[in-house]
Amino acid sequence: MGQLFFEHKNNKVLPFHKFLLRVFHYFLFSLLLIIFSLGIGTFGYHYFTEISWIDSFYNASMILTGIGPVNEMTTVVVKLFSSFYALFSGIAFLSTVAVIFAPIAHRLLHILHVKENEND
Repeated sequence: MGQLFFEHKNNKVLPFHKFLLRVFHYFLFSLLLIIFSLGIGTFGYHYFTEISWIDSFYNASMILTGIGPVNEMTTVVVKLFSSFYALFSGIAFLSTVAVIFAPIAHRLLHILHVKENEND
């Protein structure tokens, strides 16, 4: 699996070029999460509201970023979908941010731990 998973605290700090590769892999995974989330919203809005694909994508993008829906939600089904998609989007957005920053935070903590052990 390569260097996707984190090294143990007793191991040496990962070389910088391998760290950059790890960050890139985690970024790609978070990009897949965003695409998956946008896909759910786009298909849902297109199916339930019967608006165009581009307007569905626009609505899904605006909800996923936390700005809010663009089109008015008129039926109960559409309002329910929009509500659940907004809840899902909040979790998806926070998860994506966590995935992107996980290797950076791990490296910082690993470096601090190694320096702490050198002082003992």
